Amino acid sequence: MKIGLLGTGVVGNTIGSKLIELGHKVKMGSRTADNEKAVQWASSNGDDASNGTFADAAEFGEIIFNCTAGVGSLDALRLAGAGHLDGKVLIDVSNPLDTSKGMPPTLAVCNDDSVGEQIQKAFPAAKVVKTLNTMWCGLMVNPRMLQHDHTVFLSGNDAEAKTQVKEILSSFGWKENEMLDLGDITTARGPEMYLPLWLRTWMATQNGAFNIHIVT
Repeated sequence: MKIGLLGTGVVGNTIGSKLIELGHKVKMGSRTADNEKAVQWASSNGDDASNGTFADAAEFGEIIFNCTAGVGSLDALRLAGAGHLDGKVLIDVSNPLDTSKGMPPTLAVCNDDSVGEQIQKAFPAAKVVKTLNTMWCGLMVNPRMLQHDHTVFLSGNDAEAKTQVKEILSSFGWKENEMLDLGDITTARGPEMYLPLWLRTWMATQNGAFNIHIVT
């Protein structure tokens, strides 16, 4: 499958490299076609990896991963172009972390809105699915790093899109019973607002390789 990946940070790098490992063709997008991080990532991941602008990556991908910082996601997606997103599954792993006042960051969007919702409103023809944003990127693509079952959430309006996303999650190693569909895109508020607790836990333990497990 051809996948467009927006963002050149550690999350995009980790997810993109895993997708290449699984046999997908991935184009990493950034604001400029010659972004140093994107060029380096593409050159180190073989013939199935490439890079370009946000628009190049969005046009290339049959499915799009938004791995940009949540506070800049809408700008990045506007640069990608609505026409390149229409009808496609858009997997949003971003978080609205505002570091302008230092650490730990605050949430730029919360309570009655979420980045996931804002993306869906701005690009109504895209099929936005919020997932993977509640954990360290190493666990996103290697959930079996932990000995016990743990939970990954999904939020989105399109049931077929969520089924496609579950297939990708399964290829990463997630078990079916670990995937919890919270409902429509408005349910992305909860996973995004979990980040302050995640950050405090990480700061207290100095270990990001943890996750939560929903037990009923």
